[in-house]
Amino acid sequence: GINMHFENEKLDSINVDKEFEITLRGMLAQDESRNTSEDIQWGFQRKFEKGDILTKYKNFMGYTCVDGEIVIVPEQAEVVKKFFDLYLHGLTLRQIKAYLEAQGIKTVTGKEVWDTKTIQRMLTNEKYKGDTMLQKTFTEDFISGKKVKNVGQRSRYYIRNSHPAIVSSEVFDKVQEEMAKRSRVVSNEDGTVKIRGSKYNGKYLLGNLLVCGDCGASYRRRTERGKVVWRCATRIENGKDACPHSPTLDEGWLQDTLVVAVCQNGTYDEGMIRSEVDKVQVFDTFIIIVRNNESQEKRLFQNN
Repeated sequence: GINMHFENEKLDSINVDKEFEITLRGMLAQDESRNTSEDIQWGFQRKFEKGDILTKYKNFMGYTCVDGEIVIVPEQAEVVKKFFDLYLHGLTLRQIKAYLEAQGIKTVTGKEVWDTKTIQRMLTNEKYKGDTMLQKTFTEDFISGKKVKNVGQRSRYYIRNSHPAIVSSEVFDKVQEEMAKRSRVVSNEDGTVKIRGSKYNGKYLLGNLLVCGDCGASYRRRTERGKVVWRCATRIENGKDACPHSPTLDEGWLQDTLVVAVCQNGTYDEGMIRSEVDKVQVFDTFIIIVRNNESQEKRLFQNN
C-alpha cells in the first residue's frame, strides 16, 4: 500500500498500531479544512452583502488600485472606449482585433496579439460602466478549491456606482443591445435579412443555434457537391471578403459533435438539444457550445 507520513505527529501509516489514530486525525484535519473554508465563505458573504468590492484590479484593462481605491488608467481607458465605439460603428470582434494589432496597441499584459473572446468579455463587463456584479463564481469543493460559475446556485450582488466608469451606461447598454441583435440575425434564402423573434422558428435546428463568431450572423444550410454544409450568411450574401475567417461546417460532423456533447442517449435528439443548448458560436478553427445554464464547451471542428 501507500505509506503516509505525518511529520508533525510523527506517525506512519505502515505502523498498524497507529492506524486508528491516523484515520481519526485525517477525519479531524478534513473537518478543520471544511470549517476554515466555511468561515472564509461566511466572511465573503458578509462583504458581498455590504457591497465591499473584492475584485483584484491587477491586469484589468483601464483600471488599477491605489491605496485601496479603484482608479482609472487614462491611456488604457481610451483603448476601452475605442472598443465600444468601434463595435457600435459596426465592426466585428475580429475587425476590432485587427485594428488593435495594426495600431500596435498591446493587451494589459503586454501581448501584441489580441483574442476576440477577450474583447467580447470586455464589451460585456459591467465594470466598465462603473458597476460590479459580485459572486459570479464560488468555491464548490472546499478540499480541491474548485471554483464554478454562479448561475443561480447562490446569491449574486449587483453594486451600482461602485467605482469610476469608463463608458456611460447608455453606451454600454447600446453595445449589449447590438450584440443581442447581431446574434438574432436570420438571413433568408432570397437574400433578405430579418431579426429572429422566437428562438426556434426556423426550419432547421442548427440554423437557430449557429452564430458566426466573427460577424455575429446566423449560419445557413447549403448543399454543395451532394454534401450538406453550413456557412455564414454574411459570407454567402456578400462574398468571402465580407467574413473571410468564417468556416464552412459539415452537417454530419455538427450533429455528431452535439450527440457526444449533449445527447445522453447516443442519438441526435433535437428535443434534448433545444432544452440544453442556447447557441453554438462558430470560430475559425472551433465551435463553442453555450448551454442554457451559461456553461461552455469548446470543440475543434473538422472539414471532411
